[in-house]
Amino acid sequence: MSWEDNVRKVVPYTPGEQPKFDKMVKLNTNECPYPPAPGVQKMLKEMPYQDLRLYPQADARILTDTLAEYYKVSPEQVFVGVGSDDVIAMAFLTFFHSGKKILFPDVTYSFYPVWADVYGIPYETQPLDENFRMVAADYKKENGGIIFPNPNAPTGVEEPLSLVEEIIQANPDSVVMVDEAYVDFGGESALPLVDKYENLLVIRTYSKSRALAGLRVGFAIGNPKLIKYLNDVKFSVNSYTMNMPSLLLGREAVLDDAYFKDTLAKVIKTREWMKTELKRLGFSFPDSKSNFVFATHKDKSAEEIFLYLRSKQIFVRYFKLPRIDNYLRISVGTDEEAKILIDALEELLG
Repeated sequence: MSWEDNVRKVVPYTPGEQPKFDKMVKLNTNECPYPPAPGVQKMLKEMPYQDLRLYPQADARILTDTLAEYYKVSPEQVFVGVGSDDVIAMAFLTFFHSGKKILFPDVTYSFYPVWADVYGIPYETQPLDENFRMVAADYKKENGGIIFPNPNAPTGVEEPLSLVEEIIQANPDSVVMVDEAYVDFGGESALPLVDKYENLLVIRTYSKSRALAGLRVGFAIGNPKLIKYLNDVKFSVNSYTMNMPSLLLGREAVLDDAYFKDTLAKVIKTREWMKTELKRLGFSFPDSKSNFVFATHKDKSAEEIFLYLRSKQIFVRYFKLPRIDNYLRISVGTDEEAKILIDALEELLG
């Protein structure tokens, strides 16, 4: 018997590559191509550094009050964490405790099975149809909880709010989590359903639309009872998960709504241009409501295109996984970055 026999062994999540080159086009991790709001930059210069010797607010009210006001809910309906990954992990630990299998799509955010394995939660994936869409009937069976992104990752497909509500209605005894990491780029949020269904948890992140992936801020909105349970578990693990800079800078990112909406408009405009150009070059893809396009080519393999672009220091995401191993997930960059990408593809494809 060795000490290693008692180690929890899991296959970890594989994050997107973070290459370091002076001149590169980085379109592989769905980061925002524009800087954070000016208020964030201003607060960085004015931040009271002497306060870093003190613990931050355990209840994070600086941030939860601001988010509550912005999304027109009560502060008791908001939970914050170190990126949406932390929020979802805490939600798995809190709500998926029945011993029954939890459900999520077979093509989805690849962290879900990792968290399930880490916490010893049984799960069963539900197959997306041939158009990468969810089938509501697959989620109308006994389960220990449900989670899915909307729009989905890595496909970018948005499910209508009617399907989301159908799944919530069919599962009054389970917590249903809707991961809305990409909803700001043109999707319809499930937030209006939060007050209607006490078993719904909507999860968001600052990493995409608010251009703060490096700060690590995520949040969830739900029924006050759900949020209390989440906080009870959080305070049993680590009361001070949100550091003071995250609280202060996170608040500033929400206050400048005009900048936020302008950034979204720029990303959406570039995304639509990319769709047109990719189609012209022989690519097909589901209609994306996110800040990326999930594309396959009629002639060239995804792996060949991926390696060619990489040789040009243009980085996109390639998943060598069942059903999607001939697709590339291409993040939306600036207009200039999108043009460099299209020019390189034109050079390859002729």
